[in-house]
Amino acid sequence: MITYAFRLVPGQDLKEGIQETVKANGIQAGWIISCVGSLTEYHLRFANQSQVAIGKGHFEIVSLTGTLSVNGSHLHAAISDSSGHTIGGHLLSGCKIYTTAEIIIAATDKYVFTREHDSITGCQELSISMTQ
Repeated sequence: MITYAFRLVPGQDLKEGIQETVKANGIQAGWIISCVGSLTEYHLRFANQSQVAIGKGHFEIVSLTGTLSVNGSHLHAAISDSSGHTIGGHLLSGCKIYTTAEIIIAATDKYVFTREHDSITGCQELSISMTQ
């Protein structure tokens, strides 16, 4: 296992910043270990919804989890506002960093993650294969 630790700065996009790190390091099978930081804007898709939820203000990133790969990633985030009201969903591009995002990723060379169409769900789902 190898770990990658990095920081995103104000104005960067959370999802795109993570994907840039995944691509730059050729990560085939990775996952989020930790992420703390804040946003000025969020774009999330809630469960079983096709519309994107968008909000502007100041939000704390209280959780980020997901699988990562150059072949496609799947991330969920939870954020809270100044009163502690917390929402979460599928992380989309458009989540802009307010002060920082401190991120730690782990990766392994034992697996390759891909996203393949699943006839049961109708979605691109995780497919895991062992490396040779």
